Amino acid sequence: MLQAARELLAVRTPLDAELMVSDMIGAWWGKRVKGGDVEQVLGEGLVDYAAKAGTPASLTLLICLAYLGTARQGAKAEGAALAMMEGGVARPGWADRVGAVKPTGCYVSRDAYGDQDTVICTFAYRWGEATADRPQDRHALVLVVDHNMNGMARDAWVSSHVEKLLDQARTEAEADPMLLFEEIEPQQARALLESAMKATIGAQELDGRERGTSQRAAKRARPSNTVPKTPPPVSDSYSAYHAFARSRLKALPPGRKRPAPLHIEAPYSRERRAMLAAEFLSSDAAEHLSDPSAASRCADHIIDYGCEQDFNRPMRVSPVKCETFLLDWLPRKVMLSRAEQEAMPHVLSAWVRFAAGRTGLPERGLRATQDAVWEATAKFPEAYRDPTSFGLDLPLLERLLPDGDLSALARRVFAFPFLQGMHGDIDLDKLDPADQADRRTLLRFDHVGDIDEEHLAWHEEIATRLWDGDPPQLWEAAQRLLDLGHDRHDVLHVLIEIAERIGGDPEELAAALDDIADIPDEI
Repeated sequence: MLQAARELLAVRTPLDAELMVSDMIGAWWGKRVKGGDVEQVLGEGLVDYAAKAGTPASLTLLICLAYLGTARQGAKAEGAALAMMEGGVARPGWADRVGAVKPTGCYVSRDAYGDQDTVICTFAYRWGEATADRPQDRHALVLVVDHNMNGMARDAWVSSHVEKLLDQARTEAEADPMLLFEEIEPQQARALLESAMKATIGAQELDGRERGTSQRAAKRARPSNTVPKTPPPVSDSYSAYHAFARSRLKALPPGRKRPAPLHIEAPYSRERRAMLAAEFLSSDAAEHLSDPSAASRCADHIIDYGCEQDFNRPMRVSPVKCETFLLDWLPRKVMLSRAEQEAMPHVLSAWVRFAAGRTGLPERGLRATQDAVWEATAKFPEAYRDPTSFGLDLPLLERLLPDGDLSALARRVFAFPFLQGMHGDIDLDKLDPADQADRRTLLRFDHVGDIDEEHLAWHEEIATRLWDGDPPQLWEAAQRLLDLGHDRHDVLHVLIEIAERIGGDPEELAAALDDIADIPDEI
């Protein structure tokens, strides 16, 4: 990297240098390393290495890292760069202008569905020679925010053809009624994009954990005719522009506290959700639904999804949102009765008509969304597998999933393997694993002979955490060890040892669980 930094001495503008170093930092973005956080091991390691080199190239790299790096990297790089400059190390003439930018406008291009926002933030350097072709090196940062994926940033790039970019966006919006282009407040753009970039980091971390820990376990548990869910990838260019975007957003004024989509509704209380469901069920759109009871429960799931997964926007409908709800979220998260499974596609189609009329979705958008629902309907029976088809009877499922959270089934079965039959004069079918007193009784039956009360309490602690999925790394670590062929009880003892050693610090616990690769010999 330090050898590559020699090219910085040949560039002519601070913008070119910033983009080059941002690309360099992107080499490790989203990656994981043993021995610590990647930004500390590689990022701060690079700063330390460049500081020792003491060359013009390393100084130029440090100047850029002081602006583009994380807070810790920036502070270390700035101190090292100042020391080198005091020592007389030469630097390019443009180096003083790195990061010295001011915002000149923020805009958004949005589709009528509300699926995606393309946010354009324009900047210019605060000083420097300006020409007709390059007024203060004006440039635009463009980020694409996907609201169907928890508002994550999916793509990023930089353009120096600012006016051409803005004119093209305006022209497309004027020609297509499904597009909207408008200028927005810089504070609004900063809040939205900072939230989007944070959501992307969360998605990438989840992606890494899922790839590394539970692929084989998921394959064992997954029916053969279903497709595994993979977190959405970012574009190939996103990592190269991540550091540049993160730093440029700091040039926008702060102050807007609501970092969700640009048109967000107020939170929905349970009463408001119930009222909305009642309005839908009494509307013309729902008059053909033949099973009112199943339709009511299906409507509740649709509204909950819109509130909890789409920034309190249950009335927003689109082809992608409906497909994601029907073929991804429902099969992973909700236990449906047989009647609800049959009713759900029809209720969703009726909801689309109901919501489109309320929100003013253009007719073209309504037709496209309805078409997407019916295409997804053909795939729904395969995507949603009734958990009773796995050999678990309905009363047992209801005990394990009182909250209907289907994604919790595997870890709760692992935590409480003995839930049926007689043990002496105790009927296990009558014990509730969600009840604290019954939970300890069930765990006693998981052990042969006498068990120390303190050790039993730790088993109860781990079982409770697995029941709640808190932290998620706990079940991921258990799956990793099970994949290696270890016995369930040995796995539990490893988890207990880590929880007992770490104590109550949730971040340290999550990090320790992430580091588990196998069971130590002494366990």
